[in-house]
Amino acid sequence: MRTLVIGDIHGCSAALDVLLKELAPGADDTLVTLGDYVDRGPDSKGVIQRLIELESKTKLVPIMGNHEILMLDAKKREIDFEAWLAIGGRATMESYAGAPVPEWTAVPKAHWDFMGTRCQRYFETETHIFAHAGVNAMIPLADQGDDWLFWRRFDDAHAHFSGKTVICGHTAQKNGLPAIKPGCLCIDTWAYGDGWLTGMDVSTDVFIQANQHGHVRRLTIDEVIAQAAAA
Repeated sequence: MRTLVIGDIHGCSAALDVLLKELAPGADDTLVTLGDYVDRGPDSKGVIQRLIELESKTKLVPIMGNHEILMLDAKKREIDFEAWLAIGGRATMESYAGAPVPEWTAVPKAHWDFMGTRCQRYFETETHIFAHAGVNAMIPLADQGDDWLFWRRFDDAHAHFSGKTVICGHTAQKNGLPAIKPGCLCIDTWAYGDGWLTGMDVSTDVFIQANQHGHVRRLTIDEVIAQAAAA
């Protein structure tokens, strides 16, 4: 019974497929995904479909990301459609509708239901807290606001008063390396850019990374710290 976690996918279904093969989540495992499944990368549709399919194969815990919020808000006309296209929505609509146009019916109802009703604000175990952007270090999880959970940068992260390790995404690490602070990890490693999609078994200190080209690498926390220091 493992607890696995995957960082921001951003439409990178090829990298996701490779990483899932490496992690091999089973029926007794819990797989936490940290949000930002859509936008920027080429295959948001494929990513959401794969996650839906995983729900019957493992204990999937999908966390809501700010880009799912933006997509839902664009559909509800709570934000301007063109503004959403400019921050990553163009690639999403092209994956569903073949063009950057507001063809909301091109998005299957099952995909709207996944994003709108099954994605969680955060997830907690006995040892870890999982959130898209992070948490306010001094506030209980039940009282966390949207600003911290979905929008704050990792620069503001501090160890949570509970003593649990916080694992988040949201702040793209363009060097392709997870960012490590005392009590906090950020595993958004720029999958849609020139980086990697990062996953890990939280009981180990090893990150498993895959990219859109099908490459895989493994790094320990000590190796990440050393590489970041040498950069």
